[in-house]
Amino acid sequence: MERKYFGTDGIRGKVGEGNITPEFALRLGWAAGQVLSRHGNKKVLIGKDTRISGYMLESALEAGLSAAGINVCLLGPMPTPAIAYLTRAFRADAGIVISASHNPFYDNGIKFFSADGMKLDDDIELAIEAEIDKPMTVAESNCLGKAVRIEDAAGRYIEFCKSRFPSEYSLRSLKIVVDCAHGATYHIAPKVLEELGANVIAIGATPDGININEKCGATSLAALQEKVIEVGADLGFALDGDGDRVMMVDHKGNKVDGDQIMFILARDALKQGDLQGGAVGTLMSNLGLEVALKNLGIPFARSKVGDRYVLALLQEKGWSIGAENSGHVLDLKQTTTGDGIIAGLQVLKAMVRSSMSLFDLCSGMELYPQVLINVRYQAGQASPLEAEPVLQAKAQAEQELGDTGRVLLRKSGTEPLVRVMVEGKDKDLVQQSAEKIAEVVKECINS
Repeated sequence: MERKYFGTDGIRGKVGEGNITPEFALRLGWAAGQVLSRHGNKKVLIGKDTRISGYMLESALEAGLSAAGINVCLLGPMPTPAIAYLTRAFRADAGIVISASHNPFYDNGIKFFSADGMKLDDDIELAIEAEIDKPMTVAESNCLGKAVRIEDAAGRYIEFCKSRFPSEYSLRSLKIVVDCAHGATYHIAPKVLEELGANVIAIGATPDGININEKCGATSLAALQEKVIEVGADLGFALDGDGDRVMMVDHKGNKVDGDQIMFILARDALKQGDLQGGAVGTLMSNLGLEVALKNLGIPFARSKVGDRYVLALLQEKGWSIGAENSGHVLDLKQTTTGDGIIAGLQVLKAMVRSSMSLFDLCSGMELYPQVLINVRYQAGQASPLEAEPVLQAKAQAEQELGDTGRVLLRKSGTEPLVRVMVEGKDKDLVQQSAEKIAEVVKECINS
């Protein structure tokens, strides 16, 4: 069935427009409560990132859930993967995250985790959608849900993260810069690293409600690269606003993306005899990753873009390591969802265990030049991807790139964007091809 409200990663949009309003959040909370209560479920956790609109949406969701007879535990600002973990730790029936991840502060979103810390099954999301537009009712007063605030949520998650790093290793020899994107990890990531022994320099750790992801974090590495060089750090890593993705920087200031992180984790697991099957990337994963894994004899598979699709393919194959090049990294032996802090810790474990720098760990994998151009369109506008001029431009680029390159055109699942991706061995040809296709897409949108 086609979804009316849920996208590939929950419900997301600009605050005050569409479905990101107090009224809709109230109805969504009530609808989710109606579905959960059918199975006798009565306990839901709510966490959020640092956006100013989180207060408003949190209150509305709480009211809707309470009206449906659901008890609510409020976690405050917490990373998305922390809510997945705490939903399991508190034996809750579901977890709700209020966040728009890497988007600007004026956007927000709402997504759900099931009792086992996984994304909600499609049938449950569809059941919630079916309830949203029904007349809202209120449970009898003696059956209304209660709300409590969990004061030690951050401490519990910090200890969980630390438990993912072997006790026989230490980070005492490392100077690490961590960029928290002024987001949900600001009070967690630096403490995790410090308590494991690292010399930590934190940036992007003073949220004010509107500076989340602003020229910082996993989507904007310049500040981290500059700081790593300035302080002579061994490495740096940048989280996004809700902490579910990570990008890294080596001691020379080079970017290390999700493809490279997955290569490091898969190769380390192979060396330790601990690799479970192969590795899952996406349609956006660099060709260089595929070649490097093949050279190691590691099976590789591509899913659709989106961490939920990476997870689904991992589960289907019985594998444990997957990633998107944007920094969503999954290691199902460590946790149930993409977790920027834990992924970073697994890279640090590989560094300490091998006595190699991050720069050296990236050797053995050559990234092909890849250009991604985003073309914005109006929400509700017809997709230009099937327009004949766009198809012709794509076909021409593919012919010019030959067997050593590829073109991918797709609509974003979280924003009104057409993503034009071109990669290949010839850097100049890749750039020219991407620009040509993007210009044709723009012309079709404007016409």
